[in-house]
Amino acid sequence: MRRYLLVYITLACLLDPTSVAFSQDTAGDYPQWRGINRDGAAAAFVTPLAWPDQLTQQWRVETGLGYATPILIGDRVFTFGRQNQAEVVMALNARNGMVVWRTAYDAPYRDNPGTSRHGPGPKSTPLFHNGKLYTLGINGVVSALTASSGRLLWQKPAQSAEPLYATALSPIADQGKVIFHLGGHDNGALTAFDADSGDEIWRWDGDGPAYASPMVAKLDGVRQVVAVTQENIVGVKADDGTLLWRIPFSSRSTNNSITPIITGQEVIVTGHNLGVTRFKPHRVAGRWTTDIIWTTSEVSMFMSNPVLADGTLYGMSHLRSGQFFALDAASGNTLWRTEGRESTNSAVVMAGDLLFLLNNDADLVVAQMSRNGFTQVSRYEVAPSATWAQPTISGNRLFIKDESNVTLWTIE
Repeated sequence: MRRYLLVYITLACLLDPTSVAFSQDTAGDYPQWRGINRDGAAAAFVTPLAWPDQLTQQWRVETGLGYATPILIGDRVFTFGRQNQAEVVMALNARNGMVVWRTAYDAPYRDNPGTSRHGPGPKSTPLFHNGKLYTLGINGVVSALTASSGRLLWQKPAQSAEPLYATALSPIADQGKVIFHLGGHDNGALTAFDADSGDEIWRWDGDGPAYASPMVAKLDGVRQVVAVTQENIVGVKADDGTLLWRIPFSSRSTNNSITPIITGQEVIVTGHNLGVTRFKPHRVAGRWTTDIIWTTSEVSMFMSNPVLADGTLYGMSHLRSGQFFALDAASGNTLWRTEGRESTNSAVVMAGDLLFLLNNDADLVVAQMSRNGFTQVSRYEVAPSATWAQPTISGNRLFIKDESNVTLWTIE
């Protein structure tokens, strides 16, 4: 087994002599991929009385290469990036950007022609759960650290195989477990670890991972993990990993990275050139089946995750070189689409009756939620380089990750 060199530096006592206590899921926190509920909602957003001509930059810190969203717990921002040959987790003071602690481990990247233009990662957003941080490295290294000091609690080594474009999904916690989909196309396993010890609780190895992050939901009375895999969308029992149902949904030749949306007892999924589908998993005479509610090919998503608000699905379709759109979530009917050529990718966050659309060229668009058409409220440039990561929005604060930095902007 490969040995990992851990570099662990804590500056908490020097920079902040008060002890740090972390509570779970307070109003302003952004503890995981796409926020508290993994639905793309901002945390405790405060709409300004008037939008300023420019945002106010409070600080910028180099945190390393990668696409991981910064997460926010209380007065701490946690980042995950690459610096040289190491993957680095950092805790920053949210007020001033000062480094509280830094933990790193050796993680040489196995590059190949299919991944070179995507960068060396990491791409997975950390998870905060019960005072601990969980990360998934670009080669599949799984780590658990204390959020207060960055001390390594347990770690699983790099996978012998990985997806074509390397790991990208973000872990989820459920009832004392942390859940990852590890490995490559043909030998991957959806795996649940004990959150405290790292012991494997269950694994389902029926299909390899794609790039979309899993969800946990109670459907037809059964708590289950809903995951996009290489060839399917699946539901497995959250307590033991038993397969309940599956729908063919091939991503082997594409880059499906869109998190499923759970709405009531139904699921909305989309993928590269696969359109959008809403379906209902349920049992008939004790056997699981899936009923398609609707499907549409008028919009389709590549890497931009949509949001669902008041019965309307908003997002960016990769068609026509990037179209913002709105769909009626009950029928799948298209309500509106912009002309196109908006951007290659846009990270979408909903906040009240507003949409924040962070394009990959560092252009942040603020738009009004509406079923009648696209209405821009304001637009800001927020980084000196490309912005592929989701923004973290809490109150009047916007934490923006570009290629190698995290910047705090405020709406004054």
